Parts: sequence; structure tokens; C-alpha cells
Amino acid sequence: MVITKDEERNIAACLESLRWVDELIVVDAESRDRTVALARQYTDRVFVRPWPGYGPQKNFGFEQTKADWLLVVDADERVTDPLREEIRRLLAAGPPADIAGFEVPRRNFFYGRWIRGGGIYPDYQLRLFRRAAGRYDDVLLHERLHLAGRIERLTQPLDHYSMPGVREHVRKMARYTTLGAREKLKSGRRIGWLDLAGNHLGTILKTYLLRGGYQDGVHGIIVAIFAGMHTFVKYAKAVEMSQVKGKRAEGEAG
Repeated sequence: MVITKDEERNIAACLESLRWVDELIVVDAESRDRTVALARQYTDRVFVRPWPGYGPQKNFGFEQTKADWLLVVDADERVTDPLREEIRRLLAAGPPADIAGFEVPRRNFFYGRWIRGGGIYPDYQLRLFRRAAGRYDDVLLHERLHLAGRIERLTQPLDHYSMPGVREHVRKMARYTTLGAREKLKSGRRIGWLDLAGNHLGTILKTYLLRGGYQDGVHGIIVAIFAGMHTFVKYAKAVEMSQVKGKRAEGEAG
């Protein structure tokens, strides 16, 4: 199952890596490009509907199939041949009844290079699971799959091509920091200057030094700086949103 929104650059390669599955579901959030047309070259199970959020969109996709086991893949990800064979062998053998799902090690490619440090690999993702074992929650960003049962790990990688260049990186950061800021404000905690400066610098140092980002040379520096920028912009947006909300409340009171 794949959810999409304006993914014409990625969707064909993604679905090509999924030709082996028994049933292929694509749930599209009213793309304005050729995503839907390209997806229909691979499956007739393409559903176009308004965007309700990450979790609800994926849960809708679950409801369109009767399969016992589901594999969730993002449009900018590719199932490698070794991972495909590992999944096939696993399901053919029949996993123990108490296992609800499997985490997959994900390899992230930044600017054409596989990043090994910075805490980015192995980037385990819970993607293969029993359909009846649970559902995603409805947070704005980084939705979580809640399963009832034991979770094990696979060994073969899922490849993730999320950041082909700086332009795409900045565009994604703009979107995700807005969602992250909105989610941060839900806690109701006041955000101060230590959140802005401390978390920003701490993220850079943690990514580059403690998590081994230095192993990736110049790419490691780029990853660390962008990670720090992401944190800073998220908190800065949260402060701005909080101020706007406060002014609106004052205006309504006046």
C-alpha cells in the first residue's frame, strides 16, 4: 500500500519494485501532476480522495484489501531484491501467531549517497504487519502504527531516496517543520530561547559527533546542519504560531 501526493518523479520506480505483491493499493491525495495516471499503469486499485492526514489516509488504504499481511511503502522508497525475497520466504513459512509485524532496516540516500552515520542507518521502520493487528494514529507528523503483538526485525534493506538535492530538502523541510510546530504546540508547553538555541545546536552536535555523522565526510556535515536547521525552524514556527494565536485571543477578548 502506497499513499501519494504529486509524486510523478517517484511513483513509477516505487511501484516497479512492488510488481511481485499479490495486491497493490495506491491512495492518492488529489495529485495535480501525473501521479495517478502513472500509478494506473501498475494497478487498477488507485483511490483518489482528499487528504485527511497521514494516519487516516493509510488506514483507509488498509480497508481496501482483505490481505492478511500488509506492506506499507512510501513513494520515494524502493523494495530491494533481497528484501523482496526475505519477505516472500518469511510469509511462505508462516510467521508465529504471536508476531504482529516486522521492522525493516531503511537505507537513506542524501544527494545520491547512502548515509551510514548520523544515526540514519539502520533506520528501522515498522512496515510489514498483520492487517488485523492495529492501525495508525492521527498525529500531524510521524504517525505511529500501534500493533497488538510481538514485533521482530528483518535484515534486508528498504531504500529511501528522500533528498535528491538541496532544493527538495528545503521544500520538504518547509512542510515538515510546519506540521512539527503544530504538533509541538499541542503539548501546551511554553517555548523559550533555550528551545530555539539549545535544541538547534544540540541536534547538530549529536548528529555529527555522537551519532557518527563525521563518517560520511561532507555529506555528514550537510546532514547534521540540515538536522539542526530543521529543529530550529520547527521551534521558531511554533513560537510564531503561538504569538499569532495569542494576538487573536486578545482581539476576540477586546
